[in-house]
Amino acid sequence: MSSLDPVLRVRGVRKGYRQRPVLRGVSLDLSAGQLVGVVGENGAGKSTLLRILAGDLVADGGVVERAGLLGCCPQDTVLHQAFTVEQHLQFFQAAYGISSLTRSLELLERLNFSDYRHERVGALSGGTRQKLNLVLALMHDPQVLLLDEPYQGFDWETYLRFWDLAADLRDRGCAVLVVSHLAYDASRLDTLYRLEAGVLQETEQTEPGRAAV
Repeated sequence: MSSLDPVLRVRGVRKGYRQRPVLRGVSLDLSAGQLVGVVGENGAGKSTLLRILAGDLVADGGVVERAGLLGCCPQDTVLHQAFTVEQHLQFFQAAYGISSLTRSLELLERLNFSDYRHERVGALSGGTRQKLNLVLALMHDPQVLLLDEPYQGFDWETYLRFWDLAADLRDRGCAVLVVSHLAYDASRLDTLYRLEAGVLQETEQTEPGRAAV
């Protein structure tokens, strides 16, 4: 695979529930070093699409091809109330088979919640849980990162830190897909798509590499 080949290739993906079509032939390419957004109304099928891209849900038709390590940050955090932040890091370290928590601790610092390292998840706010959710998706340095409403519950400072981190990931060559119901800070994205009536369409460009709502 050359550097120009997509690390995520999606062709004609279809999905329906009880004969109600949700995705009607979605196609998308995501290349290394791209920061791409997908927006749509609630119920438009964004989470369904992301689950299919992550391999968590089987499509009714179409093709999804991925290259490299995958990181996925779902909208609903997959965390255990009784365990601490550090225990979650240790569990995922074992699951990913990585040798150290160096990258994880860097991310804790970057998102400004190192002080919560020994706190149980049950005592954390929703925004802080979402920070942990993001770190768990990133700690193994994935080549493809899928984010579903990643800044839900963030305060303004953390929101800005998130976008700085996303830009850094793009610069490191990671392909980042941000799924949200609102197109906040669309100018930070290389490309913005809108999911509507089960169809994914690219929005107009205001300038090269920048998306317009």
